[in-house]
Formats: sequence, C-alpha cells, structure tokens
Amino acid sequence: MSRIRFRAAALVATLALSACSGLKDALTAHVDTVARAGGQELTVQQLAKMMGDAKAPARKDVALAIANIWVNYQLLGEAAAHGDSMASQADIDEGMWAQVAQIKLKKLFAALQKASPAIDSASYQKHYDAGDMLAARHILIAAKKGVAKPAEMDAAKKQAESIAKQANAGNFAALAKKYSADPGSKDNGGDLGVFQKGQMVPEFQAGLLALKPGEISGPVQSDFGYHIIMRETWPEARDKFSKAFTAVAQQSAESTYSTNLEKSAKITLKPDAAKTVRSIAADLDTYRNDNTEVASATGVDMTAAKVAKWMAAYPPQTQIREKLQQLPDSVMGLFVKQLITNELMLKAADSAKVGLDSADKANLHQVFVSSVWNAYNGLGIVPASLADSGKTVSAREKIAGARVDKFMESLLANKAQFVDVAEPVSLALHKKFEARVMPAGIDRAVTAAQKAVAKTDSANAKNMPQSAVPAPGAPGAPAPAAPAPAAPPAAKKP
Repeated sequence: MSRIRFRAAALVATLALSACSGLKDALTAHVDTVARAGGQELTVQQLAKMMGDAKAPARKDVALAIANIWVNYQLLGEAAAHGDSMASQADIDEGMWAQVAQIKLKKLFAALQKASPAIDSASYQKHYDAGDMLAARHILIAAKKGVAKPAEMDAAKKQAESIAKQANAGNFAALAKKYSADPGSKDNGGDLGVFQKGQMVPEFQAGLLALKPGEISGPVQSDFGYHIIMRETWPEARDKFSKAFTAVAQQSAESTYSTNLEKSAKITLKPDAAKTVRSIAADLDTYRNDNTEVASATGVDMTAAKVAKWMAAYPPQTQIREKLQQLPDSVMGLFVKQLITNELMLKAADSAKVGLDSADKANLHQVFVSSVWNAYNGLGIVPASLADSGKTVSAREKIAGARVDKFMESLLANKAQFVDVAEPVSLALHKKFEARVMPAGIDRAVTAAQKAVAKTDSANAKNMPQSAVPAPGAPGAPAPAAPAPAAPPAAKKP
C-alpha cells in the first residue's frame, strides 16, 4: 500500500472511531503470531510450548530455527493439500538453480579450456626440472623445536644421519615406511605427491630445491624435526606431475577469466555491506525477499536477497554462515565480490548459450522430486492420503496442518525422526506459497519460554526436600566460629 493510500485509510478509520469498535481489534490482530505459512499460523504460546517440550534453551536462535522448520513443513502441507506433486519444470528451475548454475559454469570453463591454446606436453619435463612444481618423498624423524629436549634433538639428528647414509632410490620407500613419523606420507613410502612452491615450510622447500632430480639430501631441519628428502626423477614423477600441472594450468586460466570479469564490473560495496552480510548469515530466511542493495556492479545488482540465496546454496558442512559471522569486514567484501563474479560468469554462460542437456535435466528432476516425496512420506502428508480424508482444499489444508503440528510435537519430544526439507524444495515452496516469520513474535515467544522456565525452576526449588543440615543462620544452626587470631609477624633476620 502506498503512503498516500495508508494515510487515507488511517484518516477514514480515525473519523469512524466512535462508530467502529473494530479498529482496536484491527490494530492489535495477530500480535501473538510468530509465523504464517499458507493458511496456518504459529502462535507465541505454541512456539513457547514447543521450546519447553523440547527442553531447548530459551534463546532467539533456537526459536527461529524451530519456527523455520515449522514453516517449511506447513508449506509442504499446503502443497500436498492442493494435490501438488512439485514436479513442474518451474518448480525444479526455482529450486535447483544452484545445481543448474554449477553445471553451466562447469560447461563454460570446459568451453574456455577447449578454446585456449593446448598445453605442450613436451614442455612438462622442462617445467619439472625447473621446479615450477615439485614432487618429492621424505622421511621425517620427529623432534619439534621448542618441545624436544637437547638430548632428544641430538638423538633425532644422529638417527636421520644414519638413515640418510643408507638411503637410495631402491630402498627409500621401505625406509620411509619403517622410520618416518609423518602419518600423511609414511604408508605411501614418503610420497608427498606434486605441490606448488610455497606449500611446504621454507626449510623443506630450500632443501628440496637444492637437489637435482634423483638426488637424496642429508638431514634437513625444520620445526617438525629432521627430513631426509628425495627429489624424484622425471620418469618417476611424470604421470602425477603431468596431471597436476595440467590441472593447475587450467585453474590459472579460469582464475584469469574470473579476475578479468571482476575488474571490468567495477564493483562498489555499500558502506554497511559487511554488517548486512553478517545479519543475513545470522538469519538467512528473513532476507530472502529483501531487495536492499549490498553492492553494485556493471550488469549486476547484488541485493540482500541474492546474497541470502547464494549463501543458502553452500553445503551445510562448509559452515559458511557460522564463519561469516566471525570473519573481519575485509573478508565480507571478498565474499560479496565472489558472488558478483559468479553472477557475471552465469551471464557469460547464458550469452554463450551454455545450457543443460536432456540427461542433466532428467537427473535434476529425479533428485528434486525424490526430495519432495521423501518429505511428504516422512511427515505423513502424501497428497493421495489427504485427498481420501478431505474433499475440499480447505479441509485438506486443515488436515495437513494438524498432521504437521502433531509431527512437530513428536519431533521435539524425540519421538520422531527429523524430516529434512532440502533447500531446493524450500526455495520452490517459498516461491509458490505465502510464508512469513515475525521477528516480534519470535521475541515474545522467547520471553514466554524464559518465564515458563523460571516458573518451573521456582516450583522445583519449593518442592525440594529440606536438607537435614541447617543452613548457616537458620534456626538450629550452630553459631559461626570466632575468627582465629592472627598469626604473629615473623621475626626479621638481623
């Protein structure tokens, strides 16, 4: 509603105040509502009770998590009540956008690599010999600086010297398996694989670069102890080096491409971008429809809603939201710039007509629909069963809502297994049906839960049996003992 219309409505209501007792009701309606999903409402009292039943901490983040689970379940119930299989292409496009983006970017980079000049495999040995990338084996005799005692350091050095005298290309792997203290390479005969300069500690790298391919070092000391290093010959390293060098070259091409896109975009972060990103990370669902601009760039406007959408696409195991709440502002800026670069690369993919083939689409369809039906079954709201129980959509909505509420009770009482509504399904549901969580309602529910906990604690304290030992100062308690006299001052030495 526009401001003009709002003022007009307010004026009419004011003039009619004496004749309309419903104004107060209109202004105070839904003050006890925490969330709405479709035709269902979650009240402050319901959420407070849920938190109490679950014996969950009476905190805002806990209340918000429970409310969001309830919303997703109720939206799924809304879809089931409408007999919606959630299998349309529009649902899949909306929900699986991140997977679609990943496929497109993979194909875009494959096309870029194909168009790039081929790497001359004949030059691989030259790059290896020059140390552009390194391959080595080592044997570590552990003796950490600052931890090992001098005698232990001497013993470790002598052992390393003895092993170095025995080592040759033929027995190095066996010696590593027998003596090395490096759990990451010991079982592989000391093989460290292929790595770039700067990945190893400086002392190790300097010792390795001092060797020609095929040579074995004497003891090289680092903070970890003493290393005996073998720089592999080209025939020994050829296969793994060629694979690793090709991958790094391709990554470099991709990095150059994305860096050029970022530079040409002229990205400008808004002054409060870092604060906004932290807020989104703390309460992602609140920002899903927030068009506040976080950053601008040529061809892309990065809104809070887009940041939330990208953030939700990260796998849970990355803990991206938890990390973003703790990182400095500079990292927040880099994160937003990366999201803008992602958007620009997707635009480039679309311009290049990079799309999904039939196999890609079939796979995404199967994954999405399976997620929907797993959730339907888990919550007991399969559309067919609702159709048998209710003849109208309204009746089926009530049945589905009741089943969800009953499931939530069982879940929070640890009597039911958690049913996951996958992020793609949640996105599609929120696009199709109305849903909202009210921050004020969350706060009231937390306050109500805290009062309930305090009341329970007080009642429990009153019902506790009195101790047989009187508390100090209570009737029948012994009087406190008189303080002991102070000790005399020690005599001073002459």
